[in-house]
Amino acid sequence: MDKEIKRQLEIIKKGVVDLLPEDEFIEKLKNSLKNNKPLRVKQGFDPTAPDIHLGHTVGLRKLRQFQDLGHQVVLIIGDYTGLVGDPSGRSATRPQLTYEQLMENSESYQKQFFKIVDKEKTEVHFNGEWFDKMGLKDIMHLSSKFTIARILERDDFEKRYKAGLPIAMHEFFYPLMQAYDSVMIKADIEIGATEQTFNLVAGRHIQEAYGQKPQCILTLPILVGVDGVKRMSKSLGNYIGVDESPKEIFGKVMSIPDNLILSYYELVTDVTGEELKTIKEKLETPELNPMDLKKELGVQLVTIYHNKDKALEAREEFERVFSDRGIPDDMPELSMAEIGETIWVVKLLADTKMVNSRGEARRLIKAGGLYIDNERMSDDSRELNLKEGLLFKVGKRKFFRIIK
Repeated sequence: MDKEIKRQLEIIKKGVVDLLPEDEFIEKLKNSLKNNKPLRVKQGFDPTAPDIHLGHTVGLRKLRQFQDLGHQVVLIIGDYTGLVGDPSGRSATRPQLTYEQLMENSESYQKQFFKIVDKEKTEVHFNGEWFDKMGLKDIMHLSSKFTIARILERDDFEKRYKAGLPIAMHEFFYPLMQAYDSVMIKADIEIGATEQTFNLVAGRHIQEAYGQKPQCILTLPILVGVDGVKRMSKSLGNYIGVDESPKEIFGKVMSIPDNLILSYYELVTDVTGEELKTIKEKLETPELNPMDLKKELGVQLVTIYHNKDKALEAREEFERVFSDRGIPDDMPELSMAEIGETIWVVKLLADTKMVNSRGEARRLIKAGGLYIDNERMSDDSRELNLKEGLLFKVGKRKFFRIIK
């Protein structure tokens, strides 16, 4: 195998679950290098939330690797597929967002994309560019290229069908729409998480139906959230956002279970294969404190999304606050003039956005996660008499103080 092909293949396959069909991909890569014609590498994102987290960056980092190897990255922002909602891995129909919500989210998405992907080397398309122009005749033509039997092969549809759970007709169009995106941008390869495999394979089928050479597919592992159980998701609250503060990013990294350390290094940092091997060996050493590796991981991630100075500051504050049981120098101050002198503790936490809802406040308090002046509060029905200087610790990392 040619030396350059072997080098690129090694980089591209790092952290990948499957590259299919690999022999087709190698042939595409050979032709790309021979003819000095970059591969067109596609990934699509539906802007169903305003922020991206480390789970999204697994694919974005792979796109950046392709860019660094000289290939053309094509980002598809699903303003139309977002209206349908991707049913992959879901046990119920996804709630539909308005077009205005999707477009507002897409602006935030793009700003965060380009913290990782080189904007100057990226082609960006909204799939409304072609779907908005399609008439019923075009839609019927597209839908004729796929069978209901094939659609029902999808694991999530099959389970819902057998369980008698509703499947809306518009959900059947999602894999066809994602596949048609590949036709319109002439994708050579499409990237997605393992749960996207059906959609990615559908892209191959639809490209062939429209007379194109089928794309190869590259699947990536799903990043487990900081809870150590479920995939990283903002709705589950187990995420690390790329736009969060250095203190939040570092603190959340410190909370990940030890068994996730290696996968986080592999999937969301720039460590080399040799460095990853060293980290694995360290984790197998009984004398090692895994917290040391988590601190190094936290520094790397804050450096990527902020800078090295902010990363070192975040580490220093974490060590002082949590290792030495101190309190942070910089914390929110809440005025009694605004919130009153007496308030229900649950309302206080929710109104001040220390938690996302009153329900979350109740759960936090019952779990022993609220301290007031270093004393644990366990009564979620208590009315508080506020006074100047009162110190609150909410969960593991949030503090605030009452002022007049």
